[in-house]
Amino acid sequence: MRQIVLDTETTGLYANDGDRIIEIGCVEVLNRRVTDHHFHQYINPERDSHPDALAVHGLTTEFLSDKPKFAEIAQAFCDFIKGAELVIHNAPFDVGFLNAELARLNLPPVEELASCITDSLLKARDMFPGRRNSLDALCERFEIDNTHRTLHGALLDAELLAEVYLAMTRGQETLEIEKLTLSAAEEEARKNHPLSSLRILVLAPTEEELQKHEEVLDDIEKGNKGAPCVWRMEAVAGTGASEMKEAS
Repeated sequence: MRQIVLDTETTGLYANDGDRIIEIGCVEVLNRRVTDHHFHQYINPERDSHPDALAVHGLTTEFLSDKPKFAEIAQAFCDFIKGAELVIHNAPFDVGFLNAELARLNLPPVEELASCITDSLLKARDMFPGRRNSLDALCERFEIDNTHRTLHGALLDAELLAEVYLAMTRGQETLEIEKLTLSAAEEEARKNHPLSSLRILVLAPTEEELQKHEEVLDDIEKGNKGAPCVWRMEAVAGTGASEMKEAS
């Protein structure tokens, strides 16, 4: 299963009012393991950031002036996310901006490129109703170190969200069919060597080991004020049943 954990930074809050994407960060997760395959790109938005947005991400117009425009990186981005499940915190915000950028280039929307979109914020709200569910709050809740996050950054936030999302969904790896499927070589080995053909080696305890075992049971009974140890009771019960069977 391929998942892409995605985050963006923008010039402001309103894609339908001309705000643009200035950074995209994507982290690949394969079978619940974060890989080294990332997509990260700063983008020249051809406009200034709103002061409030600039205070959040710190990406100045000067810094972005020599970066590629979205049209120059659009195809590489589409290729990277194609067919994957996207995991996004507050997905409508990022998807709205991405779709606005893609529409300018007559490219298909994110919903058609990805297999599905998972909003980790909605999942967090279901898990922790009435509590703060920002990325920082979730990092604290799941004991994920985010002390290096002084400003928002798309790649850094995607990396943190990947850790958060894996912690939120821990246990789902037991449901992965891939891990229960034998490889062709393993299946061939199973057919050629069925369990019925295997000899099971049984190691009998030595006299010394039996003596030590009895000493441990003696100590247990002493700690229980002389009450018979359950292992000895089972042994006696087993012996009695055997004797009754022989008598009959």
